[in-house]
Amino acid sequence: MKKTVYLSLGSNTGDRVANLCKALGHVEKLGKIIAVSSLYETEPVEVDRAQPWFLNCVVALETELMPRQLLSCTLGIEQALGRRRLEKKGPRTIDIDIVLFGNAIVRSPELTIPHPALQQRRFVLEPLTEIAPEARHPVLKRTVRQLLESLPPCSGSVRRLTGSVTQSG
Repeated sequence: MKKTVYLSLGSNTGDRVANLCKALGHVEKLGKIIAVSSLYETEPVEVDRAQPWFLNCVVALETELMPRQLLSCTLGIEQALGRRRLEKKGPRTIDIDIVLFGNAIVRSPELTIPHPALQQRRFVLEPLTEIAPEARHPVLKRTVRQLLESLPPCSGSVRRLTGSVTQSG
């Protein structure tokens, strides 16, 4: 049975646009991409602010994969695109997070859905609101638009860029 899932993609090293394009090329093999947000340039949060700024986007994917299968695939994509986990929340060529997975709630040592910090992350909520403003957080019972509107103004600088990411394998 197909589910609509939302993935947050980010990159802050190398050619950030190319990294996101390559990641999308891999993601499209996991199901059908039904929407891709604009690109957003965002300051690093929860990390050393001396890191380069990120480019982020959100992808809506229709897939038959189960949550743990999708996690395994996204980790494989990160590794294939050169991500090395040398330090927690360190700079990265690509980061792919499962933000929402239909109405599923998953709590395990390796995976938490919805993403546990979703409601605090402007860099995820702005692009997610662009493509799915009425998507509902299954635990908080609020739409992503409501979550975005409830963020304090000082919750990280996020700037929408013109243009979008195109898929290329």
